[in-house]
Amino acid sequence: MRPLRHLLAMGALLIATSAFAVDLNCGGPSNVELFKYSWRLRGGLSWVAGLVFPTAGVGEMKTTYPQGNAGLIDSSLLLTSKVPGFYAYETQIDEATQKTMMTYHGYAWKDKSRKERTNFDYAKKQAVIHKETPQKQWGSVQPLPPEQIHDIVSAIYYIRQNAPNIKAPVTTNIYSDGDLYPVILKPDERRVFNIAGQNVGALGFAIVDAPGGRKWPGGVKVWISDDARRIPFRIEIQQSMASLQLELTSVESCAFMQAAK
Repeated sequence: MRPLRHLLAMGALLIATSAFAVDLNCGGPSNVELFKYSWRLRGGLSWVAGLVFPTAGVGEMKTTYPQGNAGLIDSSLLLTSKVPGFYAYETQIDEATQKTMMTYHGYAWKDKSRKERTNFDYAKKQAVIHKETPQKQWGSVQPLPPEQIHDIVSAIYYIRQNAPNIKAPVTTNIYSDGDLYPVILKPDERRVFNIAGQNVGALGFAIVDAPGGRKWPGGVKVWISDDARRIPFRIEIQQSMASLQLELTSVESCAFMQAAK
């Protein structure tokens, strides 16, 4: 998340509160869930980041559920803009155990790019890390801690899976840029969003730094529909004094997750 940290550490958080309409264009493969978003950097100093990085664009969150004997859920968050390039998160989750098996993030803006992939080997208790830039490639192997591990995408998946059961703060860990950070996942304010002309209640959740450990210089907020679909209406990825905000614009494929009751 280092490049995104540079992108986002530019301004104060400003949250929009207006409702919006979203098209339900359900189609596509029966095991694919696809949400599309508009995104922008929010904050009074976002224009400074615009000197180096894009500050607005479109994005999509795609989740492919396993079929047959396959046991891994693939989920990704891809952000693009008019400036050639992308920023991407990817994760793989074991369907049976709900463990995060792989995490990836990469970016390419103009002439700059970076990729990082970590595979979690729970049998060997190792995290196998591979990093890559146009100039070099390198890797390392680190001990895998016994605590539960999430990246940003798998944390959002976990929230959607378990939303009705998250009544109080939950201690967990976020893996980011080769480091593990203790965090607290907690319920946040409820909101109402307008979807296809109807007002739909949304449950809010926040992931914040946990005191007493390695300090996570970030944060996540997500609002999901208060129904069986658990649609992420808004996602905010916070870094230092700014926030990358995604607003849902359409639901393209509707293989909605089989969420926990």
